Amino acid sequence: MAAIEYNTLSRSIIGACIDVHRELGPGLLESVYEECLTFELRSRGLLVDRQYELPVVYKDQVLNKTFVMDLLVNGLIIVELKAVQTVLPIHEVQLLTYLRMARLKLGLLINFNVELMRDGIIRKINGYL
Repeated sequence: MAAIEYNTLSRSIIGACIDVHRELGPGLLESVYEECLTFELRSRGLLVDRQYELPVVYKDQVLNKTFVMDLLVNGLIIVELKAVQTVLPIHEVQLLTYLRMARLKLGLLINFNVELMRDGIIRKINGYL
């Protein structure tokens, strides 16, 4: 997929996040934002997998453990949701690990517990493809 297509899709996801945040504001549980964002993304014609399970592969062995990603949009972009006071470095590392394990290029870490949604968006690119 070309960079422009990733940018178009990520803009659509961010727009949906802004709409959800504008409607609900900060201070709710992550699960509420996940439900509303899924509705918003699907209403825009996007394919959304919630609580997407990714098997853990270690030394070419599929193990009996999975990573669970909040949202996978159009099979291309991982969206990890938070409703926390502060996004920690471990949250960003977690997203990068998911990207690497899924062999995907782009992920968004979205924190809804902010006054302005633009302050709650972190975009990560997997440079290990």
